[in-house]
Amino acid sequence: MQVPVEIAFHNIDSADWAETMIRNRISELERLFDRITSCRVRVDQRAKSNGTSIPPVVRIEIGIPGRADLVVSHEPEHLQRKYQRPDLQKAINEAFRIAERQLVGLKEQRQGKTKAIYSDAQNQRLGQVAEVQPDQDFGYLVTSEGSLLYFHRNSVLAGDFDALGRGDELYYVEGVGDTGPVATKVRVKAAE
Repeated sequence: MQVPVEIAFHNIDSADWAETMIRNRISELERLFDRITSCRVRVDQRAKSNGTSIPPVVRIEIGIPGRADLVVSHEPEHLQRKYQRPDLQKAINEAFRIAERQLVGLKEQRQGKTKAIYSDAQNQRLGQVAEVQPDQDFGYLVTSEGSLLYFHRNSVLAGDFDALGRGDELYYVEGVGDTGPVATKVRVKAAE
């Protein structure tokens, strides 16, 4: 890490065990993603409600070259829903769990191991609108093989369903619906 770790406690007494725990979790993040340049952690105790303490909020800001800081923060209600007795240790663990998940996602994205939504391009095909029923929210497109595929208004990801007309070119991914093959993830081909 290029910049020393910053740990701050606001409206809560700092505890050696908590600071040690945070530093250990930061070390784990560095092993997971070695391009981290800075890390700032703020532990904030918000006001008390009806004499009971609201769980602390742990906010983590991670500096990574070539992108905006990765910021992890959760609302106290999240901890209260997840744990019967949320405390500082659980707040730290939860914040770092979220940070780890986001760093793994970023690492996979940079290595080209992205989620299926990004790999649809290889399964994408080109078709043309055969018929559109805007009042009934569906249409049919003609595939390059000449067959008809049903598509619903909600499957149009890019483009205006209401502006579609016969002959418009669409990219789509073929899926299986209740009654057979359907066009999903439909995108209107941009005019060249």
